[in-house]
Amino acid sequence: MNLKKYLLKNKNNKFLYYVRALFREAMPGSWVRSALSSKLTKDWGAQWPYIKGRVDYYNKLEEKTLLSGDAIAINSYRIPKKIRVYYFDSMEYLRFFDPSLRFEIVPGDVVDVPRYPAIVKSRPISTTNSNAVILNLDKARHFNFVRDDIPFGAKRDMLVGRSGFSQPHRKRFFELYSDHPLCNLKKATKSSDPGFLSIEQHLAYKFVLALEGNDVATNLKWIMSSNSIAVMPRPRYETWFMEGTLIPDYHYICIAEDYSDLEDKLRFFIANKDAAEAIVRNANQYVEQFKHKEREDAISLLVLQKYFERTN
Repeated sequence: MNLKKYLLKNKNNKFLYYVRALFREAMPGSWVRSALSSKLTKDWGAQWPYIKGRVDYYNKLEEKTLLSGDAIAINSYRIPKKIRVYYFDSMEYLRFFDPSLRFEIVPGDVVDVPRYPAIVKSRPISTTNSNAVILNLDKARHFNFVRDDIPFGAKRDMLVGRSGFSQPHRKRFFELYSDHPLCNLKKATKSSDPGFLSIEQHLAYKFVLALEGNDVATNLKWIMSSNSIAVMPRPRYETWFMEGTLIPDYHYICIAEDYSDLEDKLRFFIANKDAAEAIVRNANQYVEQFKHKEREDAISLLVLQKYFERTN
């Protein structure tokens, strides 16, 4: 194996992720908690309104709200047998707080608003989703940004998409466009599947399909960090990426819910290179806000501080 190529390919490295997570687990809790005050009281200057805005976006709790009887204390939280990434990603920040504080967490793809305030990875985009408090969970899979050295103009004039196309809405898209001359679509999810394409191979195309799956489109983040353009209907779910703030035909190419205008949209942006490249720039700029580690950590801690203030 070419180790350098393995470590630098356009995917987050899961081995390094678990090494870091287990290292954090080994750190003394008292030492970690002693650092909380300085992290929460840092003077961010002109960045503070932006930080506060994001905290309030992820955590919309305003009134004191009771937790359910299923809430657990931080010091009772244990590594589960399945989907461990939700534990590691939440404990990265929970460990800074009083271990007696109680919380609720709903792991997995959340498409409904919890009855009681809970930490989630995803939630429906709505005005009544305040009980779904977002943290950046399963981020090794979802928050994957890429390096793309191919200019938009040098890419192929086609839409590429790889999926199992098993959910009804994805299946319908495949049935409509699998043989379309402007589309390269294949049912392929594993490297052993015929027609499988790596992320690097997707980047040879100007347009990349970003249909939501069980909740959000996992590939949307890396598409928007590239020189290609995401193509999708308006999102219905959101994560730490704040999909609900994305602007149609500004950050991505927006197609109708029934996919009926796909060809018209593709032909327009193929013919109008300046408009297409503006979307690439806007998308790249949007992604940049998530690349400041210290600031992202501060926002995560402030989201949890607000959660504990409203629920404990």
